[in-house]
Amino acid sequence: MNTHTPLHIETPNHGEPTAFTDAGQAVAELQKLYTEATQFLCDRFAETLTSAAPEGTRYRAYYPEIRLRTTSFATIDSRLSFGHVSEPGTYATTITRPDLFENYLQQQIDLLLQNHGVSIFVGPSMTPMPVHFAVANDTTITVPQEGAGNFILRDVFDVPDLATTNDDIANGLGFTYEDGARPLAPFTAQRIDYSLARLSHYTATDPGHFQNHVLFTNYQFYVDEFEAYARAQLADPASGYTSFVATGNTVITDATTPIAQPAKMPQMPTYHLTREDGNGITLVNIGVGPSNAKTATDHIAVLRPHAWLMVGHCAGLRNSQRLGDFVLAHAYLREDKVLDDDLPVWVPVPALAEIQVALEQAVADTTQLEGFELKRIMRTGTVASFDNRNWELRDQSGPVQRLSQSRAVALDMESATIAANGFRFRVPYGTLLCVSDKPLHGELKLPGMASDFYKDQVSRHLQIGIRAMEQLREMPLARLHSRKLRSFEETAFL
Repeated sequence: MNTHTPLHIETPNHGEPTAFTDAGQAVAELQKLYTEATQFLCDRFAETLTSAAPEGTRYRAYYPEIRLRTTSFATIDSRLSFGHVSEPGTYATTITRPDLFENYLQQQIDLLLQNHGVSIFVGPSMTPMPVHFAVANDTTITVPQEGAGNFILRDVFDVPDLATTNDDIANGLGFTYEDGARPLAPFTAQRIDYSLARLSHYTATDPGHFQNHVLFTNYQFYVDEFEAYARAQLADPASGYTSFVATGNTVITDATTPIAQPAKMPQMPTYHLTREDGNGITLVNIGVGPSNAKTATDHIAVLRPHAWLMVGHCAGLRNSQRLGDFVLAHAYLREDKVLDDDLPVWVPVPALAEIQVALEQAVADTTQLEGFELKRIMRTGTVASFDNRNWELRDQSGPVQRLSQSRAVALDMESATIAANGFRFRVPYGTLLCVSDKPLHGELKLPGMASDFYKDQVSRHLQIGIRAMEQLREMPLARLHSRKLRSFEETAFL
């Protein structure tokens, strides 16, 4: 005889899905449903922490979703790489943080409405919202570790589910929702929530500060120069920049305001030079190694940046190179290993013309060299990324042969990872490195040799990266997001 108390599931009453032909109204409904769901879970969780959980009751709220149904094979403007679905069917995506993604959602929904001429539906999805993510923005509530509370968390609330937190959509593995709907967007709501939490942890800045243009570097020297540049921009009312945000969420709007270093620096210190429209620049110091490079890009990708670039140091592999020369990557030798399971090494990672032109033009503008003269200080070629920083200490015959066969001109540990994850997540990417040593030719990165190099070159290199981003900022998204980044069956959302 079954003596268990029947399970009662208590949920907020969201009503039926609503049809919309206006993107702004659709986003407002998403925000309403999301607020109701998170408030319900926050309230129930706070109550449960202070009193015994009701026996046989489970509290559950669902992410809101956007749903599109189309029966037409109508031809879409072939120049567009996003904003439409390729064939009739039902498409959906779960939504989180519509406040953070308001502009993005409005833009993507508006394109769907324009291109397909049908209503989109907004309502609750079938995906439960984990309580951890629901209370993440309520500073008065902390989710205790399993066993630390006075009740079993998973018996009463939903917790993160890896089945809906993975990268099946981005990796092209045929993801569908429970009812068979195909994905509208590259990430599920749980996957986004997971990354937003990780970003706060690894960078010690709120995800809302991230800008649409992201620079990655592998040295702290670039951070110091970035802060100096930011202060100069804040001192200029015509710059368009409105604030500088340092690690620890310290926000300054006055160029003379001092910034105190946090007592404990995060794994990847991050800084933001912001604009009102979000088209400022974020700098992330990922440190050395492909693991950090993958971690950072895995999570920043959910913010759908318009572009990311690697501006760091590298080993020059040609005798004709000098310390301080630049390398513009047009191909990558991927020996970083960290992405092999997600993006096989046989997948080519192409150079993107729009990014390449912007970087080369930025070098020319900053150095006042052009054409054939630019070749004196910049090489275009293959960049190799290794997972072993001290590869020189092993038998060099194997690595050197591969480097030669690949025609590599530079070597680092991060660039191929950042480019490959950009390709994988459909984020325009590029690489401009600066030669800081030449290990194959006896010029090692030693303190005495490096000091003058760092002093003279870091500022100029960073200025080039910033100038390239400012050029890309003026480019229409439809042009910047090349069709080279889109697969046969692609999500409608960027």
